[in-house]
Amino acid sequence: MDHQPPPVENLRAVPTAGVVCVRGDDVLLVQRGNPPRQGEWSIPGGRIEPGEATTHAALRELREETGVEAELAGLIDVVDAIFQNKAGTLTTRHYIMIDYAARWRSGEPVAADDADAARFVPLSDLATYNLWDETIRVIHAGAAIVRRGEEA
Repeated sequence: MDHQPPPVENLRAVPTAGVVCVRGDDVLLVQRGNPPRQGEWSIPGGRIEPGEATTHAALRELREETGVEAELAGLIDVVDAIFQNKAGTLTTRHYIMIDYAARWRSGEPVAADDADAARFVPLSDLATYNLWDETIRVIHAGAAIVRRGEEA
């Protein structure tokens, strides 16, 4: 287990839901409009509201950020995103990301809510988007889940 610096006072982990939305050989990416990772590309997703089921939150965030409708194909993974201050002496944020694979159903991506841009990109072009390594891993795992469901 990696050593993490102590958390800032009253820090709580924030549960989030994300979606790897696959359309053919393309995956939907959004450019983050807010911290953390502002300006970086990722999958659509965001905070789970109190009392909201994770699956509902995933599809809600997908619609809010992109206008796209999809059908969930399965759970990919649960990923921790833990951030430290610039000095690396304190843990300042902790997100628990619950990521789902989904098949695109309708809609062309239009950035909204806290996304500055949204687009389908070929899976073969992911390297050009400077994605976090965990995001790339989750995208490929999600695409595999969607493909398996289409072969069944």
